[in-house]
Amino acid sequence: IMEDIKTILEEYKNETNRHFDVVAERLEDKIAVVSEQVAANTETLEVIKLDIEVIKNDLKQKVSRDEFVILEKRVSLLEAKQK
Repeated sequence: IMEDIKTILEEYKNETNRHFDVVAERLEDKIAVVSEQVAANTETLEVIKLDIEVIKNDLKQKVSRDEFVILEKRVSLLEAKQK
């Protein structure tokens, strides 16, 4: 009877180990996918940051609406003086 119990327990242990290995492999696969997605998102975020920086610099170089109105008035005055 003890031998039968040992055999049953050994089989149960082996089956449990196989099951655990399958679960661990699936978990590793899922972690790898998440890791790849995080890396891709990080790269995308860096590109977005660079694009935002370019846009900010472009906007700094442009004339505001108020400045445009003032320049428009100055040009009108200069044109009126030349006539």
